This record gives sequence, C-alpha cells and structure tokens, in this order.
Amino acid sequence: MKKTVSLLFTALLIGQCVIAQLAEGIKDLNYQKNNTARDILKKLYDANPKDPQAIYWYGQSLVSRNRDLTKEDIAEARAVYQKGLQDVGSDPWLVVGVAHLDLLSGGDINAAKQKFEQAITASTETRGKNKGKPNAAILDAIGRANADGDSKIGDPAYAIDKLKQAAAIDPNNADIYINIGVNYQKMGGENGGEAVKAYTEAASRDPKSPLAKFRIGKIYQSQNNKDLLEQYYSEAIAIDPSFPPVYLALYNYYSDKDVNKAKDYLDKFVNTADKDPKNEFFLAEYLFRAGRYNESLAKEKELEASAGLKAIPRLNVQYAYNYDRLGDSLQAKSRLEQFFANAPQSEIQPTDYELAVKVFSKFPGSEATAVSYLEKALANDTSKENKISYMTQAAELFSKAKMYKEELGWLQKKMELKGGTPSEFDYYKLTSTAYMAKEYEQTMAFAQKYIAAFPDKPQPYLFNVNAAKALDSTTNPGVALTALQQQNTFLYKDSVANKKRIVSNYYYIMGYYNDKLKDYQKALDVCDTILTLIPNDPEMMKIKDYIKGNMSKPAPTKPGNKPTSSTGTAATGHRNSAGSPK
Repeated sequence: MKKTVSLLFTALLIGQCVIAQLAEGIKDLNYQKNNTARDILKKLYDANPKDPQAIYWYGQSLVSRNRDLTKEDIAEARAVYQKGLQDVGSDPWLVVGVAHLDLLSGGDINAAKQKFEQAITASTETRGKNKGKPNAAILDAIGRANADGDSKIGDPAYAIDKLKQAAAIDPNNADIYINIGVNYQKMGGENGGEAVKAYTEAASRDPKSPLAKFRIGKIYQSQNNKDLLEQYYSEAIAIDPSFPPVYLALYNYYSDKDVNKAKDYLDKFVNTADKDPKNEFFLAEYLFRAGRYNESLAKEKELEASAGLKAIPRLNVQYAYNYDRLGDSLQAKSRLEQFFANAPQSEIQPTDYELAVKVFSKFPGSEATAVSYLEKALANDTSKENKISYMTQAAELFSKAKMYKEELGWLQKKMELKGGTPSEFDYYKLTSTAYMAKEYEQTMAFAQKYIAAFPDKPQPYLFNVNAAKALDSTTNPGVALTALQQQNTFLYKDSVANKKRIVSNYYYIMGYYNDKLKDYQKALDVCDTILTLIPNDPEMMKIKDYIKGNMSKPAPTKPGNKPTSSTGTAATGHRNSAGSPK
C-alpha cells in the first residue's frame, strides 16, 4: 500500500514538474527569449516524446514569434509534428500545429480551417461541466495560429470567433485575450481600440504578466503617442523588469530622438534578453545612430565573421547605411542588393526602401531596380501612409531621371490612393508632369479639372494652351483655338497687365484663320480686336492690309492647292519663339 501511495505521489510530482517546465517555456516564448524557450521545450519533448502538448510547444518554439522564419525552420517543426502524428495519432494539438505551419508556409486557408475544425470536433468535451463544448485550450491554439505572421497569413476574424468561444469557457485565461488582441491588430483599420480592450482584459486576468501592458504600449507607439506609450511601457517594467521586449521597443523609439536614452534601454535589453549575436547587432545600429560610422562598421565586420549574414539578416542593410554616410555609394549599393535578395520580408523596414531610392538614384539606369523594391514594399505594407510615401519616392526617382511618363503613372496611383479633394499642388504636379511626358490630351484633361478647382490661378490655363498647341500641330487641328479663347477670358480680368499675352493669343488665332482655314473675314475680325488693344500698331496695320488683300483674291480652283499668301508670312514671321510680340 505504501509503495502504491509512493508511486502515485512520485507521478504527481513528475506531472507538476512537467507543467512547471511547460509554463516556463511558454513564458520565455512570450518574453521573446526564443533560444531559452527552445532549450526548455526541447528537454521537455525529449523526456515526453509522446505527450501531445510537449510535442506541440516544442514545434512552436521552432517557429516562435519575432523570429526570422526560414523554410528550414518550418520544415523542422513539420517533421516534429509529423513524427508525433505517427506516434500518437491525430491528436488535436498536433492537427492544430500542422495547420499552423500550413498557414506560415502560404498554404490554402480553407484547408487549414478544415484541420482546425477537425481538431475542435476531436477535442469536444464528452463529460463534466463543459460537456458538448470545444476544448478552450485548442480554441486558443487556433487563435494563436491565426495571430502569427503578417496580415496576409491566417483569418483573424475566424480566429476571434473561436477565441471568444474559448473565453466563454475559460474566462480567466489571459492568453486567450492576448490572442484576441493580436488578431484585431491584424485586421487593421479601426480595430486598434478593440485590441486595447482585449489586452486590458488580459491584464486584469493576469496582473503579474507584463505582456498585455507591453502590447498596449506598442499600439500607442505605432500612433506616436509618447505619453501613453511611456505610461504602458513603464507599467510593464514595473510588473517585471526582466521583460526584454519593452526595452527594445523603447530603444527603437528613442534611437532617432535621444541616442543617450536609447543606449540606456539598449543596455537593459542586452542584459535581459537571450545571449544572441542578433541582439549584439543593435550595438552596431546604435553606433551608427550616434554618428560613429567606422566603429559601427567594425562591429558589423566582427558579427559577420562570428555569426554570419544569414544569422543576422539586417547586417547587410546596416553596412549600407554606414557606407552611404561615409560616401561609398558602390559598397552601399552592393550591400543593399544582397540585403533585399536574402532578407525575410519581416526584416525590411520602410526606411530601408528610402535608403535604396537614395543610393540607386546615384546610378543612372538603376531607377527600375529601385522602384522594384518600392513595389515590394507596397505589396507588403498595410499602412496607407507608408504606401503613399513609397509612391511619392517612386515618382521623385523617375522625375530626377526625366522619365516623366513613369513619374506620371506613380503620381496618378498616389492620387487615387489618397482620395479626397486634391490640393492645388496636386493639380499642378499632375498637369505639369503630363505636359513634360508629352501626354498632351491628359495635360488638357488635368488642366480643365485644375481650372474648375482653382479658376483664379494662371498655371492651368497656360498648361492647357501649351498642350493644345502641341496637339494643334499634330492630330487635332484647331484644338488650340478654344484653349486660347479660354485663357484670354481669364487674362481679361486684368487686361492691362496681361495685354502682351492676350495679343499673342489673338495673333495665333488670327494666323490660324488666315493660313489654315482661309477664313479671311474671321482673321480680319481678330485683327481688329488686336488693334483695339494696340491701336495704330504699324505691324498690325500691315497685316490687316495683307488679310484684306487675301479677301480680294479668287478662291483656289483645285482642291489641295494652297495659293501662296503673304499674309501667312506676316502672321507667323513677326513673333519670337515664346509666342509673344517682339
């Protein structure tokens, strides 16, 4: 009997030890101490290779959040789950784990959901107070799977529905509310408030965990709300000063604002985080931000030699930042090419694309390469503000290269995304770029919208006239007449100041009626109008006589024969290249 009791007590102790180890490993995952978590969960897995939860969490440590996932990472985790399925069968934990990997590797979302539903069905309670209800822990794991990765991975709305079911079954589980918050954030838009509510609920369930306060602080950091981000980060630190992510977040916030403050947070991060070459990389970044470029380069070379570029994906781009500041554009360009070719998308920051545009614009002919990076940024960024910034950079890049058609295309994309009412500068930029691109019909279309929005500005009338003149000499004869008359109506608001331009416009119209249409009466009428503005002008009096002479000549006898007209010479031979009277 005593032996039986002893065995039961030993089993109970072992079970409690396993639970404690599992909790410690999960905590380290939440603290982004991935190496430590992986070591703990690997030992637990090795000791319990047929325990579904041990298998599941070890697999999670191989693809843990805040890591640079590779295909090899996912393949390693999948091998662990597949072995588990062979050893213990289709346990719900393992089915959810495999579906999670399917999402991370870009698999079919509906196929993954089928696996999730299979796990829910298999884990539905058959007895006790929750009889007929799904297992809350499995629902939470499904929420975790969909919370992982960027906005293109998973179905956050589906996950939130499952997590709310889990919260109803297990209302004191803080992790459920953390995953609800992450999924709301993935939905973007106006869901930040819902995420904050979920994290607040998590904090009330587990006041000893800094995770919820930290995540609320991250939301306010994304909004650049200094007071609130500092409040919540301070609360997270007060709960647990050994929580590394909060120090890294504060370092990132202050890195371009206060390098001394940033260095203090960086030191605290390095002291609390895993010992990892990637964490030492932040020292190289700090040295760059402090303007110590050669020291930063030396640290980068040390890390490249000890850990390699693959282990620290941002090392190449940090090289590029330093080389750019030191004036070595060739090295900066080479490092950027390596970075964009090999770095996971999660490691690329908006400022990296700005650097690429700056560096590549120094090399004529590299514009398309730089813009291809911006296109990748557009495809992977959900921020409207960032997308507009990328489009602006692309337009500016093509503008500097005098590739105006390409610039115009990006300006139009930017305007479409911005929406709302265009500013005067927006209209000016579109219209002037269309003109430089020799897209004259588009120039006139933009100019008319510009005129409608800002009828008292002279620029749209001038663009409209210049584009119309270009078309008038090609495929649309006579199109300039309407544009010139529209501009003259505007110019007559101050006929004294604008007399020279008004006369020049009438001169063009007069020449068109005389030389091309042979409508001498209209040409004479326009000539008389000009003489009201510049009475008794000797040049115009001569031209009037020429037109009258043309009116007295017989019409041409054969179609297509154009009689020589001295009036035509008079109407086109006495103006300078700008179209203004001499």
